[in-house]
Amino acid sequence: MQIETVQPGLLARLVEIGRDSARIAPSSPASAEPETLYDRHGVLVVRVGDVVVKAHQADRDHGPRFLERIRLAGALPDVVIGPLGQPLTVEGRTVTVSVFGEPVDPHQDLPWEEGARLLAELHSTTVPADAPSWGRPTRVARLVSRLADGPAEDEVRRAFTTLPSWIRGEGEEPPAPAANLIHGDWHLGQMVRSQSGQWRLIDIEDLGRGDPAWDLARPAAIYSAGVLHPDEWGRFLGAYQAAGGPAVPDGGDPWTTLDIPARSLAIQIAATCVISARRDDRPLDEPEQAMVDACARISAAGDAA
Repeated sequence: MQIETVQPGLLARLVEIGRDSARIAPSSPASAEPETLYDRHGVLVVRVGDVVVKAHQADRDHGPRFLERIRLAGALPDVVIGPLGQPLTVEGRTVTVSVFGEPVDPHQDLPWEEGARLLAELHSTTVPADAPSWGRPTRVARLVSRLADGPAEDEVRRAFTTLPSWIRGEGEEPPAPAANLIHGDWHLGQMVRSQSGQWRLIDIEDLGRGDPAWDLARPAAIYSAGVLHPDEWGRFLGAYQAAGGPAVPDGGDPWTTLDIPARSLAIQIAATCVISARRDDRPLDEPEQAMVDACARISAAGDAA
């Protein structure tokens, strides 16, 4: 992918930082051609040689808790690729530098088992006393609040009303039955193959102490909507259980813990799909419509929280 961005000043600074990073990652050639890896949703990610320079979203918390997450990631090198050193401030944006890893290729067999095993290992790691809290799933309420008017939007809003009040932002979060280390925003796009050839997790903005069921919520949601094939869901869940992952009961019904997280993510994904389609002035495609249809089923089932 060639560099093509609406943030040319910021881009130039990220490239400069990447080229200067040879002192941090000596294997990275300073003369490497820069490549934009991601430029959406207020995030800009540039590769220069063997390093990646990321300008994070301006509206995220990058204060003391983010520094705690960086320290936590540094203590988990077999699971997470975290930033190299402290974050920088560039043109008012928080910027981090990390070692490059090859992302998941959507045209190859997807690494569901590897992702499941990484999550199981993360979830089974002893939680440090100073680990920051993941918090609560605030994105679903934020996205639903941005919905315009229309039949699909109404379907998503009706489903949203079935969620517990604490997810809708109207009450206190109940105490979790157990606390584990979780990624907080896991999907296959949050995995890369490291230079050693091993899969690792990336993007640590939500890394911390929380309920591990939320790390399984996205694949559970798209499976429930009929978007993820049952065989792929079975590969993922089976590998997670075989690795001793604590998010689901051993030998019991996984949906006793996955139901609310999966419903929340189904609604969040559906809201994202509808907002994107309206912004681009196009109809929903088949997978997007499937997520909205899942919201209709959620509404019909009522409040099971």
